[in-house]
Formats: sequence, structure tokens, C-alpha cells
Amino acid sequence: MYKMKKMISTKNGLLALLLLVVQISFAQENKGNWQDLFNGKDLNGWKKLNGTAKYKIEGDAIVGISELNTPNTFLATEKMYTDFILEVDLKVDNLLNSGIQIRSNSFDSYRDGRVHGYQVEIDPSKRAYSGGVYDEARRAWLYPLGGNPKGRAAFRTGEWNHYRIECIGNHIRTWINGVMCSNLVDDMTAEGFIALQVHGIRNEEQAGTEVRWKNIKLLTEGLEAARWEADPEVHEISYLANQLTDEEKRRGWRLLWDGKTSNGWRGAKLDGFPESGWEMKDGILTILATDGGESTGPGDIITTDHFSNFELELEFQITEGANSGIKYFVDPTLNKGAGSAIGLEFQILDDKNHPDAKKGVKGNRTLGSLYDLIRAENLTAGGRNKSFKGIGKWNKARIVVKGNHVEHWLNNEKVVEFERGSQIFRALVAYSKYKDWPNFGEYPQGPILLQDHGDTVHYRSIKIREF
Repeated sequence: MYKMKKMISTKNGLLALLLLVVQISFAQENKGNWQDLFNGKDLNGWKKLNGTAKYKIEGDAIVGISELNTPNTFLATEKMYTDFILEVDLKVDNLLNSGIQIRSNSFDSYRDGRVHGYQVEIDPSKRAYSGGVYDEARRAWLYPLGGNPKGRAAFRTGEWNHYRIECIGNHIRTWINGVMCSNLVDDMTAEGFIALQVHGIRNEEQAGTEVRWKNIKLLTEGLEAARWEADPEVHEISYLANQLTDEEKRRGWRLLWDGKTSNGWRGAKLDGFPESGWEMKDGILTILATDGGESTGPGDIITTDHFSNFELELEFQITEGANSGIKYFVDPTLNKGAGSAIGLEFQILDDKNHPDAKKGVKGNRTLGSLYDLIRAENLTAGGRNKSFKGIGKWNKARIVVKGNHVEHWLNNEKVVEFERGSQIFRALVAYSKYKDWPNFGEYPQGPILLQDHGDTVHYRSIKIREF
């Protein structure tokens, strides 16, 4: 028996040794494929762009030093990169915001050379969006971390943090200290430089604060084999127009509008689709302006399918002073007279220029609100304004319904949350314009509606999945 145990022990030891040799061999082979972006001696291969903040070398690190009243400053690679995996260790003062630019560019023809492109956030504030993806000088936040609590907790303030950034095809994924933060799909820019940012500051107490980077290395070969597995709990956010990713298909998403035809849609008070007033062109569904009235033009359109538990997402673009809405749990038979069909509404509005923003109660008719019931506010980054990218730019709306629990999301930040049928909900309805409609908002199912409110509003990438 002793002899047998000894043989097993020896075999286990040999197996462990063999595995160790394989791991060391793989590590050495993998290490040979990485290239250092910083030589540890000077800033050869880098150039400074835009602002005048200082960069210096201290030990084995590049140190960026903030400067009062200068624009964002970038230390950019002279080389351009397409697909790669970037790893870097960094540490930042708690008073300073910073970032890492990837696939970014600086053209004289674009805002006089303003650096623009994807930025992986370094955010030691209470918002805790480190590892999120911001589109510098273009579309603002693409992947805030409002829906990823694990990611928000990954960054360690006042300490060194290890970032991993994978840019492969149209996927951009980020990790901090081994925790996945962002899972983005976007096809706007495929190539650009990498840059280290020192954010512009306006407060004297921030002057002279520092951000440090070291162990900056890049992999450009064998990326598929080297990529990390995505955390299934980290929501994939896609900006592909009227397309579904493989992951979305796997999770049960489908396009609610095919980007070309009226299939699956009809007028809310018609048997077919409106003959005019709704335009489908270049992958964009547009309600054309008439007189600014509620459903006084071609009228609302609704899906031919009905939904109960679902997640709906779409992009919208408003013109100045525009009003529209996305309605759900609609009963198109309730209101046969003038005006819009009846249902819960995610308000689409130009808050600054449309008078409806000042009506209702405490802003409950503003963008993202549950119209006339609950005001939209930033629930994921408390104390900050809700995210709106502006007139003439694409914004994301998302509605999640699970049983009676409902959420509104605007540009990937939660702005409304409520329970249908609750005492609070019914009290809100009782003091709203919907008080005379029996069981308003509590129907078991209904179509999705896009509203005609007499103003030009564009929609695209309308997709849904059911639970």
C-alpha cells in the first residue's frame, strides 16, 4: 500500500512539474509577442498633443502633471494601431480624472486637431466609472458603468491598478484588476493612436495632481488565442446600426424594425401603415414634421406584435424643439378620438426648447421621464445630470419590463424605476392626465408605439427581446 501511494504521489508530482513547464513555456512564448510602448528611459515614439500639461519620467513610470486652465493634454504614440491588446499599470491622484485613448486621431480638419476617439476612463470619483468607454470630443459616453456594479468596484483609489484593453474587430472590452468593466461593440473607428491623457482642470486644488503609467505593453499578433473570456454578467452594448451581434442573437434579441420596410408595424388607428408622413430612408425611420400637434399628422405607429415582459432598445435623434415618445402597454382601442393612443410613455423631448418640459409636475414631462408621472433623473450616477448627447445626435433609449417592475434607461444610465400596480403608481396616475382611463398602465400586454407629435424625430436600431 505504501509503495502504491508513493507511486501515485510521484506521478502527481511529475504531472504538476510537467504542467508548470508548459505554463512557463507558454508564458515565455507569450511574453515574446508583447512589445513595450515605453522604453523606461525617454519619450521616444511619443508626442504631446493639444494642452500644455507636463509629462516626465520618474523611475519606471511616465508621470502626467495637471496644469490649471489648459485643455486636455495627450501623450500619443507616433504609430497607429488597429487590432491589439493593451496592458498598463496606473495610479492617479484622487482629485484628478484621466484616461487612455485608443484608436484615436488628431486631424487639422476636425476641430483644429482636437484629439478624438475612444477613451478608457480613469475615474477615482464617487461615480466610479473607471474602465468605462467615453468617446472623446465626439459622442460622449458609449459605455458608462451604471449597469455593472462589479466593474464600478474594481478600481482601487490611491493604489496601482492593472488595466487590460482588448480592441479586436469592432469589439472593445476592458478589465481592471482582472474584473471586466466594458463590453462594447462599435464600428466608427478602426485605427488610431494610443494616448495617455492628463485631464484639463479648473480648480486650484487640482493643480499639480498626477497620474502615473508603467509597464505599458502591446500585443498585436495572435489576438484570438490571447483574448480573455467575457463575463456573461457584463452587458454588451452595441452601436451597430440596424444589426444584431452574435451575442444579441444568442440572448434572444430580434430587430423590431428591419431598417427598410414597414413589416411588423401599422398605424395605431389604421389597419395598415400610414401612406405618408413616416419616411424610411438609409436605415432611418423618421416621423416628418407637420403642425406640432399630438397625432394630428400621419398618426402614431404600433407593432403588430404585443409584449408583456421585454427589454426594448432603440436609438433616437431629435430636431430642435421636437416632441415624440415611445409608448408601451398600449391599448389602441381606448382612444378613438383625437390625440395619441393610450399607454405608458418614455418621453422623447427637447427639454431646452419645447414648452412641455415646463409643464406637468416637477419635470415629469422631460426627456426619459415616465410621461406625466415620474421625472427622469440620473439614478446610476447620483448628483449628476441625466445624459443627453444633444440635438442632431443619436441617443439610446432602453425600456426594461419584468413583471410589474419597469426601468427607463437613457444613454445606458437608469433614469426611471417603478412598479406597475403599486400604491405609489396608482396615486401618481390618479393625479395625472390618465386618471380617467381604467387600469391605465396595468394591462397585461400591448404593442410598442412610436408617437407622432408633429415634429421631426428619427429612429433606428429598434430591437427587442422577451423574457
